Amino acid sequence: MSKVITRFAPSPTGFLHIGGARTALFNWLFAKHHGGEFLLRIEDTDRKRSTDEAVDAIFAGMKWLGLDWDGDAYSQFERRDRHTEVANELLANGKAYPCYCSPEELSEMRDKARAAGSSRLYDGTWRDRDPAEAPDGVDPVIRLKAPLEGETSIDDAVQGDVTVANSQLDDMILLRADGTPTYMLAVVVDDYDMDISHVIRGDDHLTNTFRQIQIYTAMDWDLPIFAHMPLLHGADGAKLSKRHGALGVEAYRDMGFLPEAVNNYLLRLGWSHGDDEIISQEQAIEWFDLDSVGKSAARFDMDKLQNLNSHYINECDNDRLVQLILPEVSKLLDGNVNSDAETRLTCGINGLKDRSKNILELSDNAKVYSVNRPIEIEGKAAKSLDESGLEMVNKARAVLADLASWDHENLNQLIKTLAENNDVGLGKIAQPLRSALSGSMPSPGIFEVMEVLGKEETLARIDDVL
Repeated sequence: MSKVITRFAPSPTGFLHIGGARTALFNWLFAKHHGGEFLLRIEDTDRKRSTDEAVDAIFAGMKWLGLDWDGDAYSQFERRDRHTEVANELLANGKAYPCYCSPEELSEMRDKARAAGSSRLYDGTWRDRDPAEAPDGVDPVIRLKAPLEGETSIDDAVQGDVTVANSQLDDMILLRADGTPTYMLAVVVDDYDMDISHVIRGDDHLTNTFRQIQIYTAMDWDLPIFAHMPLLHGADGAKLSKRHGALGVEAYRDMGFLPEAVNNYLLRLGWSHGDDEIISQEQAIEWFDLDSVGKSAARFDMDKLQNLNSHYINECDNDRLVQLILPEVSKLLDGNVNSDAETRLTCGINGLKDRSKNILELSDNAKVYSVNRPIEIEGKAAKSLDESGLEMVNKARAVLADLASWDHENLNQLIKTLAENNDVGLGKIAQPLRSALSGSMPSPGIFEVMEVLGKEETLARIDDVL
């Protein structure tokens, strides 16, 4: 195989869609697997819909996922002179022609074609006419002179052999009447000039590919290898929509997903390696190839993504997790964060992360170690601190003050002994203690909370309540 060069070519008309992120991931992995290059091209020829904000969102989404590209990102719009040059070359070689049809004529043609059940919507009116017959004051479009007979075939790396009759493909527009190149022309010229070896994209582009091949053929250019992946569907089998989770990549970041979890999940949507579910980036690069991409649509399941994210949170480096949750905790507490929060979170993160499916839950659970005194006590927590509850907290305060070795085991034993000496169940002391130390905030076990808070903070929070 010659040098592998792949590309991801999103249109900057919105955020980086989760389906687009999978396409980017597959191109990135294929290039990495074969020691090749991965390029990023922004297909911004639609000037009315393309925005700088969308371009920035695409860059941010790619960087968050860790899908680095080689060199600078390309702008398709900035290459428009090159696209026009190719169209003019086709025109000069008799492989394209000017078409002077009015919008009304084209509309009538399309209606007739559809009524006749034909997919060829342009009837070739100007294909062989003398431009001298052109009406005055009409700027023509430039159309490709596509073959009228025979077939166009591709040996698709995912779909296999696919063929379409040329009679179904009409003479597509290369240059609009204002002289601007169309997407169909631009994408072929860009892929050729960038030496793209493999065009890996969704199978919604399959029809486009047959048309684009005709440009390659007219220019006598070698074809890249095409690979068209089935699109993502929702868990119910319907086309993926926002209700299924068809959101921008930044939405998953904001919902508390880790990028490695999203990458792992997207990798397994339409690609498999035996029964492996948890696949590291290093393994993915080693194993990924197109022969394991499935032909049927993969189903996006938010619950499975949540479960996978739980796994990656549990496996995540503790220092990294603490840095991820500190800004979120600060938001939750309106900036009222204790100066010892980072130290406490570092000590207590293991007890928090196995109870959290995402960074937002983890941040919510981390409030107990981060909040400044006095903490708010309301709801069920306040009810547990009735007269008898406060009495038990007061007794606990007395024995805790004398505890020399402040660790989980000694704290546990001390409170158990206190319960036995007062002939009550452990819960009669542990529950009001938990309320005094955590208020209405979720928290790990009470002895773990006390150990992480330390003796001084634990006694201070108890004193606030008493």
